[in-house]
Amino acid sequence: QVQLVESGGGLVQPGGSLRLSCIASGSSFDYYSIGWFRQAPGKEREGVSCIGITRGSIFYADSVKDRFTISRDDAKNRVDLQMNSLKPEDTAVYYCATVDYCASGYGPGSTSTWGPGTRVTVSS
Repeated sequence: QVQLVESGGGLVQPGGSLRLSCIASGSSFDYYSIGWFRQAPGKEREGVSCIGITRGSIFYADSVKDRFTISRDDAKNRVDLQMNSLKPEDTAVYYCATVDYCASGYGPGSTSTWGPGTRVTVSS
């Protein structure tokens, strides 16, 4: 079974950038659609972005559209989330997870395997 680990979180000033990575091990990455989710203190978990197996399906939540970019490199078992123009409201713990599907107009399907998360803090 696949295991996921996120990295790349940290403290950044508003307007700055971070690149999160989701690294998979234990199973071939090619078979999985991957979603990025976040949860801020006191808020519900939000589906931020996802990418399908063939990269043909990519989704971004309205809150991050035009600022975040998701990509995958199956040879490296890796999905990245490039986050630009960060805002204080982007502060959250970010998680990657395998999902049943990624629908461009709808978002990620049911989740299965989660990583432990990486914390992103946007503050001056």
